[in-house]
Amino acid sequence: MKQPLLTLVLAVVLAFPALALAREVTLTTQMANYRGDGAYLALYLTDSNGVYKGTLWIAGGKRKYYEHLRDWARGSRMNPADYDGLTGASVTRGRTLRITLDLDDSLLDSGHEIRIDSAVEDLRDNRSDVVAPLTTEGAGNPISGRGYVESFTYEF
Repeated sequence: MKQPLLTLVLAVVLAFPALALAREVTLTTQMANYRGDGAYLALYLTDSNGVYKGTLWIAGGKRKYYEHLRDWARGSRMNPADYDGLTGASVTRGRTLRITLDLDDSLLDSGHEIRIDSAVEDLRDNRSDVVAPLTTEGAGNPISGRGYVESFTYEF
């Protein structure tokens, strides 16, 4: 298991100690053909009340731009311990970001959501570009983004 995935699994298990069953989930983010540079993305988990629960992935390497991922930045308080090892390059227009990780089974069908905030330099920031309820029925069904993300799917 890769270090970032191990870190995520441990974080989820520690956050929910009574739960130890996890399943592999692939998150696929297809970027729109917007004008501009590569997009910064924050993929993160919220509970049924929209309260931040954890970072799944950050696309974009320069921390100084993370503040533009506003809802994620507020929830995570941009604490490096929350996203260290969960980062990669920014994603350019028309490209696909595919990430595979383990999520605790108890998060499914419990009101949790995967959210994506997006930002592109010199362009508008998008809070909750994608909001995807984390349900077994929703797996494999594309969700349209409202900004730089064209569509998002998750599959088990």
